[in-house]
Amino acid sequence: MISTVKQSAVTLNGSDFNRSKFQTLTSLRRFSLLPPLPAMNPSQSSGVSLSKPIYVSSVEKFGTLRRSKGHDQEKSCLVKCKAYEADRAEPIDGPESKTEVARRVKIGVYFATWWFLNVIFNIYNKKVLNAFPFPWLTSTLSLAAGSLIMLISWAVRIAETPKTDLEFWKTLFPVAVAHTIGHVAATVSMSKVAVSFTHIIKSGEPAFSVLVSRFLLGESFPLAVYLSLIPIIGGCGLSALTELNFNWIGFSGAMISNVAFVFRNIFSKKGMKGKSVSGMNYYACLSMLSLLILTPFAIAVEGPQMWALGFEKAVSQIGPQIVWWMAAQSVFYHLYNQVSYMSLDEISPLTFSIGNTMKRISVIVSSIIIFRTPVQPVNALGAAIAILGTFLYSQAKQ
Repeated sequence: MISTVKQSAVTLNGSDFNRSKFQTLTSLRRFSLLPPLPAMNPSQSSGVSLSKPIYVSSVEKFGTLRRSKGHDQEKSCLVKCKAYEADRAEPIDGPESKTEVARRVKIGVYFATWWFLNVIFNIYNKKVLNAFPFPWLTSTLSLAAGSLIMLISWAVRIAETPKTDLEFWKTLFPVAVAHTIGHVAATVSMSKVAVSFTHIIKSGEPAFSVLVSRFLLGESFPLAVYLSLIPIIGGCGLSALTELNFNWIGFSGAMISNVAFVFRNIFSKKGMKGKSVSGMNYYACLSMLSLLILTPFAIAVEGPQMWALGFEKAVSQIGPQIVWWMAAQSVFYHLYNQVSYMSLDEISPLTFSIGNTMKRISVIVSSIIIFRTPVQPVNALGAAIAILGTFLYSQAKQ
């Protein structure tokens, strides 16, 4: 909502004008920053008939009105008010404010950076997993790199250190558990199947969100939300059935990741209400706690001995550049997630969902091109239907 008046937004409804024009104009005088309006004869027709509320966006003086009162003349300031309808993004008959333009440019930069970093991460992540198939260690390195980056940022005061307490970490713990499971499951999936296939299956996350919210939390949704699940489930199923390199571990990993991230979002909404930690620092704390949770499990499942043998084999096949690949996938994982949380600070959940859908499209297309993944027409159709369903879900959810 655009407003240059440093007060609460003023809502003027057309029906109010029709019922009592004089009372509406008189109520504007309650604002100390607004100059008084000249009195209007209640019998005069204002000519205003609005079906939607309007909001005052700017107020400015632009002249005076002289009214005769006997032999004297009384001067009153005229006020020019710009307004816009409740469902409009800018004032009626007025230019878009520079602040709003700057905000949209900022969001656009965030989105472009988010998608670019995510594509780069997925490319390097798949390169590493092809040469070094240890998803538990790979997931651990991603969280470790992000934690180290933020600790250094706080130490040199590039980023403001968050003010947290024990209660904050308690509410963050279930979020971190779900985030850890989802992260590892997605990495396991990518180690077994193509990047494009993992992201096609992960586009079905809204279906799990609705099912969990409906049957475990008792929430109800509009009919349009339930109908949007049909193309999501159908598209994912069609894509899975026609996948040339189908693998049950890869498919299961993507499905588990969907469920885990749904619970992560639920825990985030319940546990982080009223907290003042910014998006960047929130994700930093989440990474650190997830790292503490994941490290002992990674050692138990794979272990240093397997890592050493796998790394030696990878170096013999790829060369020293495997080290740079591992560093790149770890750093880009943190950066793209950090930018996504920064974006969420600036936009609505609906816009974020649409951006997330577009992100998957960019990852799927780029990975198919770079890794030359064979795709059948029916498989591509399934992916398109699933992504379309995700977009429709984002619209219907609101």
